[in-house]
Amino acid sequence: MQVASLVLGILAAIGMLVGFFPCFGAFNWINIPFSVIGLIVSVIALATAGDTPKGGSIAGLVCCICALIFGIIRLILGGGVL
Repeated sequence: MQVASLVLGILAAIGMLVGFFPCFGAFNWINIPFSVIGLIVSVIALATAGDTPKGGSIAGLVCCICALIFGIIRLILGGGVL
């Protein structure tokens, strides 16, 4: 579960970077729900980790939160949210 969390976090971060390019700002409308799904998976992975190392789920959580926040800011500043 932690690997899935990390993969979703990395993909969300890559999607956020693609959304920063001009003419690709609308990609954030796809990336924000993807980041929320990754956030949910990361929280579940973190909660069920037990005694195992939690680095992957924490990294996925941080990547998803950053992608979510910066994606929303990009949509607001770019005029995608009216």
